[in-house]
Amino acid sequence: MLQIIGTAGLFFTGALIMRGAGCAINDLWDRNLDPHVERTKFRPIARGALSPQKAILFTGTQLLAGLGVLLQFPTQCLWYGIPSLLLVTTYPLAKRFTNYPQVILGLTFSWGAMMGFPALGVDLLANPDALKSAAALYSSCVAWTVLYDMIYAHMDIKDDVAAGIKSIALRHEHNTKTVLSGLAATQVALLAAAGVTAGAGPMFFVGSCGSAILTLGAMIWKVQLKNVQNCWWWFNNGCLFTGGGITLGLLLEYLAQTFGLFEKEELKTEAFPSPQ
Repeated sequence: MLQIIGTAGLFFTGALIMRGAGCAINDLWDRNLDPHVERTKFRPIARGALSPQKAILFTGTQLLAGLGVLLQFPTQCLWYGIPSLLLVTTYPLAKRFTNYPQVILGLTFSWGAMMGFPALGVDLLANPDALKSAAALYSSCVAWTVLYDMIYAHMDIKDDVAAGIKSIALRHEHNTKTVLSGLAATQVALLAAAGVTAGAGPMFFVGSCGSAILTLGAMIWKVQLKNVQNCWWWFNNGCLFTGGGITLGLLLEYLAQTFGLFEKEELKTEAFPSPQ
């Protein structure tokens, strides 16, 4: 259990650091676009409070700190972690060339779902079941990210048109809730597939998958896409509702397997390492 707690702590630290680095890179790429968008015009680089040179120095410091965290994991994690930098540095360009930059963002933000396996000593290339579970979990997180960022993008629709920025919200402005519903169904289905492949029990499917269905359904039903403040509220809080429910379900499943609350003849796979 101590290994799980320690690994989770490192992932949390790494996520904070790399989120900061990713935001800095995004603001550097968008320094000529942000002044034209109401929500972003007061960002440090956009308003001239921070020079691009200082922002690059800050980003380099963040990346070095992220590397320091990455080096605390097994060496195999390096081969999984370093390629993600390509996505981090190129995501901001996607909004200039495609209506679906949120997909690139999802591929970037969800990378930790793949990293968790080698971090706990699971070799994905040597374990087909673990690879299937990791792929399903990663894809589920991608769908989830696209869903939330689509709501986020609705806050900037008018400014994006004027600035020439592309987004999924603009592309599907007139059928957004249909797309959101499809993304939610995809996210939950893939999350369940990850659980099936990993041999998860009732706590995961009821807690994680069940809560995701309820929270995502409530958000899609209630969000007012034409109301900037309402979109912001759901973007900020909706992820906590869904993420909290998924995390609680995973924790309960882990405890159930650790203390044998649900007897099983045999786990279907060894995708996840034994909690013992």
